[in-house]
Amino acid sequence: MPADDFLKLLDAAQQHLDEGFAHLPANPAPPLDESASAILHQVAGRLQDNYPYAHPLYAGQMLKPPHPIARAAYALAMSVNPNNHALDGGRASSAMEIEAVAALAKMFHWPQHLGHLSSGGTFANLEALWVAGQLAPGKAIAASDQAHYTHSRISSVLGLPFLTTPSDERGRMDLHALERLLETQNIGTVVVTLGTTAIGSVDPLDQVLALQKKFNFRIHVDAAYGGYFTLASNLSPETRAAFDAIPHADSIVIDPHKHGLQPYGCGSILFRDPAVGRFYKHDSPYTYFSSKDLHLGEISLECSRAGASAVALWATQQLLPYTPGGAFAQGLEASHTAALELHRRLTESTHFHTPSSPPQLDIVFWAVNAPTPEASSALAQSIFDEAAKNDLHLALAKLPVRFFPHNTWQDTPPNDTEDKVICLRSVLMKPEHLLWLDHLWKRLQAAAVHQVPSIPR
Repeated sequence: MPADDFLKLLDAAQQHLDEGFAHLPANPAPPLDESASAILHQVAGRLQDNYPYAHPLYAGQMLKPPHPIARAAYALAMSVNPNNHALDGGRASSAMEIEAVAALAKMFHWPQHLGHLSSGGTFANLEALWVAGQLAPGKAIAASDQAHYTHSRISSVLGLPFLTTPSDERGRMDLHALERLLETQNIGTVVVTLGTTAIGSVDPLDQVLALQKKFNFRIHVDAAYGGYFTLASNLSPETRAAFDAIPHADSIVIDPHKHGLQPYGCGSILFRDPAVGRFYKHDSPYTYFSSKDLHLGEISLECSRAGASAVALWATQQLLPYTPGGAFAQGLEASHTAALELHRRLTESTHFHTPSSPPQLDIVFWAVNAPTPEASSALAQSIFDEAAKNDLHLALAKLPVRFFPHNTWQDTPPNDTEDKVICLRSVLMKPEHLLWLDHLWKRLQAAAVHQVPSIPR
């Protein structure tokens, strides 16, 4: 959206908001004079020292621009600056948060739930594991070695044992290793990741549920990155099976500030059983007097939280509802299609090595064709730098060589499964990446030819 159109829409909405308080005595805000203008231009200049995160040629880390309606709604709410801890500080925005979280729960087919927004996935996961610890005191948390590192840190903060299960050659939780851990009867909660941050792998939640019937443990789904893909219609059957099992999990985390088109920070935690709200019960002698209705601070470990995040998410959901086949879902499908196509081109190229299986979501990783992992790693760094000179911004990731087919590197011992290689990595989370794939590919090929001239095209 052109900046002029955006500002016109925002100005009209701001005037409408101001009308609701027009009966009050005038209390003008401090003016922004020429000094303020100069400072803002300094800010604009400083902010140019960034990668072009919003542009499709930025295909590196998990950075997706918020939708214009989210930006506008957030800015509009900031003129009120609501705090969603208590209704005193955010009546309208608290109601919008409850509705927005209900839309997330409906997307996962939960007829009832308890949940709220958070500052991000880290705090949302902390709440999930805190509740898990209340239900199974002293019992361990188990997660894959590809799960986000925050789970081990959170477990340490909570004073809970943490155990890591190996992942298979596709970066998914190894179920045989998990079962051996469960046989000890010391595991209270298993964290199942639907969309790992490194490679976008999806743990087999449906099969973990089968183990739950046998060993009776709690299942927490960390879908901070991949949760919205439950709406996508073009997932592989095994990936689809994992997402279809979400309704049977005990808790789930999803970050609207990733695929949900929201500004940072906007995470969320949902519990399938509303009764876990009893663990949050506390007394605040000065906070909860304005209403007998539920205050979100009564079901959250965080206190002050930005009501503007709830307003932005609610507005985006009204424009782009979470319906299969709808515009929002089609954007996710486009990202997955782009990842599959990039993987195909990489597999056919003589410049690169690819994993055996295509990406489960929209994250692609690949290594450079070289005799050893060490040589491949050095070339990956060189191509990364060369591509950036041509405005293609990728990412790097140090990953196990076992994620690639056997004999990818002939000089690597066959049993050295813990050896690592630095890979190039691309997160194609913008729907526009599908349309821009040819541009990305030409720049990647040019960088590879420039850095690896001995390899034929």
